[in-house]
Amino acid sequence: MAFSYKPLWKLLIDKEMTKKQLMEVTGISKSTMDKMGRSEQVSMDIIDRICSHFDCNINDVIEHISDGGKR
Repeated sequence: MAFSYKPLWKLLIDKEMTKKQLMEVTGISKSTMDKMGRSEQVSMDIIDRICSHFDCNINDVIEHISDGGKR
């Protein structure tokens, strides 16, 4: 199971906001932002902070990438 933060990166572009600005307004650490940049999992608390800031849904921040049913 994999997730992508591409919707978040697009949202930042649309809002003319940098990753650094997002970190400042949400309290997200650089290491967490780095994880997101590598498409690694972060806590739901982080996703909640982002969704709350932008008043958006989770699918506006992350998307699930199907592994084709492999386990």
